[in-house]
Amino acid sequence: MGTTGLMMVVLLLAIALIIFLTIRLKVHAFVALLTACLFIGFATGMPLDKMLKSIELGMGGFLGMLAPILALGAIVGKMMEISGGAERLARTMIQALGKKNSHWAMMLVGYICGIPVFFQVGIVLLMPLLFCVAIEAGMSLVMVGIPMIIGLLTVHCIVPPHPAAMAVAVGLKADVGKVILYGLIVGLPAAALAGPVFGKLVGNKFKLNPPEHLCQAEPTPDEKLPPFGITLFTILFPLLLMISKTVLEFVLGKAHPGMVYVNFIGDPVTALFLAVILSYWTLGLNRGMNMEKIQKLSETAIGPMAAILLIIGASGAFNKILMDSGIGDAIKSLLMSWKINPLILAWSVAAIMRFAVGGATIAMITAVGLVVPLLPLYPGIDTALVAVAIGTGAIGFSHVNDPGFWFVKEYFGMPMSDLFRTYTLSTTIASVVGLVTLLIFSQLVG
Repeated sequence: MGTTGLMMVVLLLAIALIIFLTIRLKVHAFVALLTACLFIGFATGMPLDKMLKSIELGMGGFLGMLAPILALGAIVGKMMEISGGAERLARTMIQALGKKNSHWAMMLVGYICGIPVFFQVGIVLLMPLLFCVAIEAGMSLVMVGIPMIIGLLTVHCIVPPHPAAMAVAVGLKADVGKVILYGLIVGLPAAALAGPVFGKLVGNKFKLNPPEHLCQAEPTPDEKLPPFGITLFTILFPLLLMISKTVLEFVLGKAHPGMVYVNFIGDPVTALFLAVILSYWTLGLNRGMNMEKIQKLSETAIGPMAAILLIIGASGAFNKILMDSGIGDAIKSLLMSWKINPLILAWSVAAIMRFAVGGATIAMITAVGLVVPLLPLYPGIDTALVAVAIGTGAIGFSHVNDPGFWFVKEYFGMPMSDLFRTYTLSTTIASVVGLVTLLIFSQLVG
């Protein structure tokens, strides 16, 4: 076996080690990724000082930009959660689309609310609302619930500033504005087909048995909710700034003197900082909160980010050590003779990791380390498209090794077999439709 073959064996063993530690031994993903880093270093004969330096630089390089972005994004999400913004969005959309289209309205609510909040937070936030909508519209909970869940999961995987999506964009050195724009365009048909369309087909065949306290949730009085327009604007504000940077760069050109200011305002850190200030006013002070309460909410939002930041930092170390150990070059040389569309390749790597590891976040950030060495084989490829390909791959194939799977099961109260035929199948449909849409879209944008 040649050097390339040995390197690939080490890579496969490292991936198997991550899977074994996280699934079988229930080791935290941060520890599992660091263990894999050390395994690769020792197995490939890296000098000890170089091994530690790779881990240090890998973690620091990933977290340098991501830490403030994730903290600021969490604060915006917390402000929306506490203010009742999600409930306002749902009510307005259902009134606009009509009760018979409540499943479409809930997909859009999940799609929009999923931008600033995490998948699990979105479920907790929207589930009481789901029951009110389903009862009022006379629809089955599955018909309305599947679209909401898929809307949340789709943007969670492909649209920054979500942690994994942002980590992928940073790892690939992709234009964040493009990733957001492409992700929203590609994700919408994926969420639509896997959500409202699929949900309507299976809605009357399955039954939810949710926790009793959720069924008894009372809707918030209308006058206590923030206005629709300002809520929607606050959620989309940072995305508009980042996308505007990409659009103005295309229109004006990178050399235009005004791009210095555009780049500053459209940078993810600046955009989210301004969004936090905006949310403090629109969803906080303007709603009767004082700064003391807003400060406590901000602290509550930032606290849970620690574990996610550690996992993403460890994934940065894993990616760096793959490159420094020579495994990156081995992957490149192995695939040089393969004629594979790079978007299909990126999607496949993420989908395989999602099925094997479970969590979408760890699947995506592990996939980056495997995809980055291949990019030189495809000169001129838009890395924003590759980032979306990884995200769409990570949407699907959710099953028992995915923490999100159990979270949905707890709130839906469905038997395991029914959850496979609804939730797991819908995530897989969204993933495949997302890939097909991306391949078509990539032909249009070149």
